Amino acid sequence: MTTLLFALTTTLVLGAAPVEKAAIVVEGMQPPARITHAAVLTPSQGPPIVLYAAVNQTDQELEQFTVTAFVFKADGTPRARQTAPGRRTLEAHETKYSTIVLDGAPIDPTDIIVIGIDQAQRVGTEQWWHTDLRPLAEAAVPLKK
Repeated sequence: MTTLLFALTTTLVLGAAPVEKAAIVVEGMQPPARITHAAVLTPSQGPPIVLYAAVNQTDQELEQFTVTAFVFKADGTPRARQTAPGRRTLEAHETKYSTIVLDGAPIDPTDIIVIGIDQAQRVGTEQWWHTDLRPLAEAAVPLKK
């Protein structure tokens, strides 16, 4: 959240509002947590940032989860993939907001961003729930010819 606040503050100081567009959200089978909202913010300077809301769908506290963002060209061609840890300690049915900075590769304004939670670990266990988001992300992108 600190990164987002810094980026937004810097943008406002420079006099330009960030450009916002929706990211496509995907999820695997029976995820313990899911992203309910994701917006790509593109400041006038610096890399785009995805601001997302993650909600724990279970009655148990989650120790941690991992978020993956996929970048596709406007024609549906995969361009990049970036993974980052989500917020730690997501209590039962709690929603938290966080960000992922898309600084792994250049992003064009026409690129399509797809995001989802691909791993989660409940408190008190070493077992992880996980899914492969790549095929889901590829299926979610509208193909242009």
